[in-house]
Amino acid sequence: MNESINIALLQIMPAGSMEQNMEKGVRCCKEAKAQGADIALFPEMWSSGYTIPHDTEKLDALAVPADGAFVTRFGSLAKELEMAIGITFLEKDSNGPKNSICLFDRSGRPVYKYSKVHICDFGEPDDESVLCAGDEFPVAALNTAKGDVIVGSMICYDREFPEGARILMLQGAELLLVPNACPMEINRLSQLRGRAYEDMLAIATCNYPAPHPDCNGHSTLFDGVAYLRDQPGPRDMCVLEADGAEGVFLARLDIAMLREYRKREAQNLRNRRPELYGILAER
Repeated sequence: MNESINIALLQIMPAGSMEQNMEKGVRCCKEAKAQGADIALFPEMWSSGYTIPHDTEKLDALAVPADGAFVTRFGSLAKELEMAIGITFLEKDSNGPKNSICLFDRSGRPVYKYSKVHICDFGEPDDESVLCAGDEFPVAALNTAKGDVIVGSMICYDREFPEGARILMLQGAELLLVPNACPMEINRLSQLRGRAYEDMLAIATCNYPAPHPDCNGHSTLFDGVAYLRDQPGPRDMCVLEADGAEGVFLARLDIAMLREYRKREAQNLRNRRPELYGILAER
């Protein structure tokens, strides 16, 4: 891959129902393609607009299977537009509902499904305690019109646990696609910057705009490149930070620059001391 890839962050408001969210999502993906996007990413749990009822019947009614009409519509759309799409949804699963993303490549092929590993269980009436947690961090090669890029995902609260991003990097991830639904203030933005810096990977995060409850936009792309050979001192890894408004925001990722940087800075991997990290896996 010698070219940059364009990532559309769909910082959009829910439309009121699952069917309306599907229709609006389709329109916004088409807008992203018209802007030149290679990948379109939705905010967290787009199918329900990040609505999580604690009533079992209502929750079950909102959940959709990964192979159902809502999700597969975006697979067929990815093929139609020849653009990868990361669609997020409240997943109906035999073990219980999950907070998931399914990534389709530009031929409409499902690349991976990731379910949020670190669910928000804070003992509050509207948290994610009624959901089941995911149990793996999949990584896969995503085919784009510019070539393949190795991708993985975190979802919102996963950002606060450095282990997830490190596992994804160790499996080869170059780009993390991160759906989000919370206020992106200086500390949370710093977490993303820190994950990108320490793991030398790009992180694209898509949030809901204001006035979605407890959200404020500020979707971002950090490209993971902290230094350039011909530039003195560090550089700002933030390629794009949206404002709080609704919109489709296009961020350009120079994947060739990132790959060259990772080759130069390989000592960050060689100098690890995993034999000393055992406590990280203890409860």
